[in-house]
Amino acid sequence: MTTPRTAFVTGAAQGIGFAIAERMAADGFRTILIDRNGEAVTKAAADLTDKGFDCTGCAADVMDRNAITAILDAESSVDAVVTAAGLYWDRALFDLTEDDFRKMMDVNLIGTFILAQEAARRMKEGGRIVTISSRGALGGTRFAHYVASKAAVVGLTRAMAMELREKRITVNSVAPGFTDTPMTRSAPSEMFAAWEALEPNGRAASPSEIASSVAYLCSPDAGFITGQTLFVDGGKSLGGLNI
Repeated sequence: MTTPRTAFVTGAAQGIGFAIAERMAADGFRTILIDRNGEAVTKAAADLTDKGFDCTGCAADVMDRNAITAILDAESSVDAVVTAAGLYWDRALFDLTEDDFRKMMDVNLIGTFILAQEAARRMKEGGRIVTISSRGALGGTRFAHYVASKAAVVGLTRAMAMELREKRITVNSVAPGFTDTPMTRSAPSEMFAAWEALEPNGRAASPSEIASSVAYLCSPDAGFITGQTLFVDGGKSLGGLNI
């Protein structure tokens, strides 16, 4: 009997993280959902289990290295990890503080690093690490702290890919654009509609569209791709003039 591959997904209780966990499970991975909201991640894992998938929910803060290592060590193998946990909030440049940057960097960058590093220690050849960055890494207004953290994730992804390539472990990043999630839906409906109107396709991405890109980078077909950032944003990151 073949032992199933095991995938770990942080930020998996809702939104993009949950969609990624569901897709990984559908692709045959035993999937470990990790989120700091214990009640929500337990329910998310139960929902997937009810669909016939092999899933477990674990409550942990991505900044807690001991908790992360315990979750990894509880499984027989570490084959793929996806670092989807992240923070975001608006703040104008002149209102930002050092504490804003520290909080954003702690979760978005250092939390990504901790899981990726500990996973890589345990991975065999063929392992897959996918970070979740953002189109925001290219810049934007009213969230310089978020831009900085996601640009750092892109740089970290490239650096890890270079150090792990001889071990045949790939490290890539998926950079979503504006996506329809509980977080973005928490904005007033007129604001959400205005944001959608700015997208090339006139709509937000669905979490499943982000998950499909992650799934490809975790598949055997992507073994020759590493150190790359895949923008999944309907082409908005291309810029240019529509004339």
